[in-house]
Amino acid sequence: MAKDSLCAIVTGSASGLGAATAEILAATGARLVINYSSSKTEAEATAELCRKAGAAEVLVAQGDVSKDDDCRRIVAAASGWGKLDILVNNAGTTKHVAHGNLDGLSAEDFQRLYGVNTIGPFQMVRAARSLLEAGANASGRPSAVVNISSVAGISGVGSSIAYAASKGALNTMTLSLSRALAPLIRVNTVCPGYIDTPWFTKGRGEEQAKQVRDSVVAKVPLKVASSADDIAQLVCFLAMPASSNMTGEVVRMDAGMHLVT
Repeated sequence: MAKDSLCAIVTGSASGLGAATAEILAATGARLVINYSSSKTEAEATAELCRKAGAAEVLVAQGDVSKDDDCRRIVAAASGWGKLDILVNNAGTTKHVAHGNLDGLSAEDFQRLYGVNTIGPFQMVRAARSLLEAGANASGRPSAVVNISSVAGISGVGSSIAYAASKGALNTMTLSLSRALAPLIRVNTVCPGYIDTPWFTKGRGEEQAKQVRDSVVAKVPLKVASSADDIAQLVCFLAMPASSNMTGEVVRMDAGMHLVT
């Protein structure tokens, strides 16, 4: 095992964007913690793919990021490495409710979405701070936190008002944390537009998901539907030393959708 392997935690990495991010990091020889909340079988499969891709070490940690004790347990899985270079806060959730249906969202819905999408990343950063600082001291460059947000947090569109609000709060928190944690830790956020993943299809059903996909491809200037791998390339750039001088950035990747809406 290479002593200079990057050490990373990717939350919500059993499938989709989290898994794609973990596999790219694995190909660099990183040590990884794969996290899942309930999808143990998928998480184990992703871990095996990461091992085959070249990861120096892969651990699997169950945990719900909305629970502080779980966040601390996820981070504890990496404690044997003595450092962290990368934390990717990918775990997320939503509830699909038309924006005009104000009665379709309860206070409990807001609390659940904020718990995972906003409070979860904060709790993960807090739990990982000392290991991230140790990584910076060991490497001589800042460790990286990458939050996965959404264009919903910029434009206010998306699967529900509660979801958009939770992602907007995450974008603002990125700015606050980037100031608070410098110079040893840098914090950036990726805001994807449409991503062609099973998570998207699951929330809408096959037929509606296809309609949305076709509509997006027809509308966006680049005429593409972004895959998990497409977005993961940007996530990994922000996580890697190549972007060491970037912090406090909220980076949109939406195939140009913002140009036509």
